[in-house]
Amino acid sequence: MTVYLDFEKPVAALEARIQELEDTAGETEIDATSEIGKLRAKADKLLADTYAKLTPWQKTQVARHPERPHFKHFVANLFEDFLPLAGDRAFADDQAILGGLARLGNRRIVLIGHEKGDDTESRLRHNFGMGKPEGYRKAIRLMELADRFGLPVISLVDTSGAFPGVQAEERGQAEAIARSTEKCLQLGVPMISCIVGEGGSGGAVALAAADRVLMFEHAVYAVISPEGCASILWRTNDRAADAAQAMKVTAADLKSLGVIDSIVPEPMGGAHRDHAEASANLGKALTEALAAHDGLSRGEIKRRRHSKFLKMGQF
Repeated sequence: MTVYLDFEKPVAALEARIQELEDTAGETEIDATSEIGKLRAKADKLLADTYAKLTPWQKTQVARHPERPHFKHFVANLFEDFLPLAGDRAFADDQAILGGLARLGNRRIVLIGHEKGDDTESRLRHNFGMGKPEGYRKAIRLMELADRFGLPVISLVDTSGAFPGVQAEERGQAEAIARSTEKCLQLGVPMISCIVGEGGSGGAVALAAADRVLMFEHAVYAVISPEGCASILWRTNDRAADAAQAMKVTAADLKSLGVIDSIVPEPMGGAHRDHAEASANLGKALTEALAAHDGLSRGEIKRRRHSKFLKMGQF
């Protein structure tokens, strides 16, 4: 059953009517094909019009949609021969950050990403995608492996932020995030990152300091959540929509600012409506980004990456 967001209610009403007509026609053998076709066309147009003018806050809601594809969905639909590698060789295996060896088309790669889970049990197991120090240390371990064997790194970012608990801080959360960011910048192999849902704070940057940063059309990327920003600026999270507008969290805003490099189109109505199409679009964008680094030496890859980030914020 499709989960509709608040701003999708008019679309939900039309699609409910379509489903009712289809059920009635099946039970009574009444030919409602023409009426269903008209309603379907109307629903599709309304959906297209709605998604063509989403506000930053509405895009934030789409990025958090419970049916949006996560790391495991992209592994199933896009990557082949995925071999997960677990643990940080120091403390534990963090299920919020997954990774391992994989293949994208004919390329062998190292794949890393956040996994949020899609039901209560899996969300608890994956800690809602909020990585702990051991998760970022696992990512470092995987990046070092990629560097050693000359494999490009692909990271899929989808987190509201790193886990802020006391135990995570005791185990060196800030240091682990900093080390992971440092490792991204030091790699002598290409690294391509994509913000597939939420890109929240340092927990996202630690896997996104890449040669090319892609971003899904309705994903969001920011230093803090709109609710967190509103609670700081206005002492209430009721103004989260205002905060989202001011923070420039959308792919279009970040592309214009030079924070990301390209935007990956989503199926009409968001990636949650068609995981297969979303995965295919991502695969095409990743393949093109990797191909742009073919033939570059380790030194040239590092030089270009450093130049890219040093230019940010310059006027």
